[in-house]
Amino acid sequence: MDARTYPAKETPKSRRTRARILDAAMRLFAEAGYHASTNAMIADAANLTRGAMLYHFASREELVEAAVAYIEVERARLFEQAASPPAPGVDASEHAIDAYWSLLHEIPFVAFAELEAAARTDKMLRARLAGAQAAFDRLQVGDRFLALAQAGADPRFQTSRDLGRFLLEGLARGAMTYEELARKERLLTVVKRAVRVLNRKGDVQELWPE
Repeated sequence: MDARTYPAKETPKSRRTRARILDAAMRLFAEAGYHASTNAMIADAANLTRGAMLYHFASREELVEAAVAYIEVERARLFEQAASPPAPGVDASEHAIDAYWSLLHEIPFVAFAELEAAARTDKMLRARLAGAQAAFDRLQVGDRFLALAQAGADPRFQTSRDLGRFLLEGLARGAMTYEELARKERLLTVVKRAVRVLNRKGDVQELWPE
């Protein structure tokens, strides 16, 4: 049986209420974690009773499915805002890396990262996340940040894009216990140089800056 994501009666008020629930879920996923963010907590954060939320999302599965879609819309919106051309004299690849690094700290991206981590041991979540992960991998990064891929499908350029993306994502999720800002700044510099080396841009040959 297909999940009933929406209540039978569709009104502007019900749409606003659902959006409030889903925004609360996204923020709690990012701040408290997926498993800690119970349906009761989400209802409270949305200023609803548990019964009122059940009218809109009768099960955890329905809520999660709708929340994944909501988070994807929010990520796409932020992508569109960030997908501006670099300033004159600024390298396009470095501009794309800086833009993506900034996006990874926005609530929709943090929430999605939390869902990906939780999905490794949660079969239901993993199934509902798969489509959004595939869409992001094939379309979102490629369309918005072509500077990381440069000429598209060439394996070298594809690898440079993937290298930049996954190193940035890992760096955003990792924990550093000392000199965090300085260490991350050095790593970002090396990521940019690695992408330039793979793209054979300019005279950059060494990963470690002089």
